[in-house]
Amino acid sequence: MRDAELPAGYVRIVAGRCSAVVRAEHRADAETMLADGTLYEAAARDLAARRFSGRGIAYAIALPATGTRVVVRHNRHGGLLAGVTRDVFLPPTRAPYELAVSLRLAAAGVRTPEVLMYGIQRVAAALRRSDVVTREIIGGRDLSTYLMPGSSPADREEAWAATRRLVLALNAAGARHHDLNVKNLLLAAAEGELVAWVLDVDRVDFGERGSAAVREGNAARLLRSARKWRDVHGAVLDEGALSALRG
Repeated sequence: MRDAELPAGYVRIVAGRCSAVVRAEHRADAETMLADGTLYEAAARDLAARRFSGRGIAYAIALPATGTRVVVRHNRHGGLLAGVTRDVFLPPTRAPYELAVSLRLAAAGVRTPEVLMYGIQRVAAALRRSDVVTREIIGGRDLSTYLMPGSSPADREEAWAATRRLVLALNAAGARHHDLNVKNLLLAAAEGELVAWVLDVDRVDFGERGSAAVREGNAARLLRSARKWRDVHGAVLDEGALSALRG
């Protein structure tokens, strides 16, 4: 992505073998983090960082200049070839696409954490590594935590209602999420109610708004994840709530 093609409000900085596309107000944060390595390496060195496990470790930190709370993750491949391809990508990597998708979703009214910056590290002539920094959703818990037996029926009902509103918003935007699951739906209180945020939006592509293919694809993927969570982890599911996801 050339500088002329950057989204409004974003700038590019370069530091050695690394570059970053960053919201202009966080330029000093990115420059400080890239002074001695990558964005992810800077987060890993932060003694106050909180660690999250998933496809690799993500770090929740306060940015060094502005103090903004963020989550920093290193992009890795999934699937059968993950052990071979690991964390290297052909340029431009998935990071610019994730930024573009997050902005498009936000414009359509779909909640997803704001991408404040992403970083690219050149590792060979045709290979890159990338990191993505998103605004932290304070107090967020993923949907799976609401489905365990220790949660109250009222909490589960509220979580499913928030999830259904998010899925309907995805459908209305024509956004098909190919890895919609109970771990990448984050729920947090906002404006007096529980609301859901969708993560891992580099797995989103766009089709016709409200189309059957988008609706069925999103519902089927999330239903499969929820039922697997029930079978493997003992999650408590309401089949009526699940059916309502088909909207």
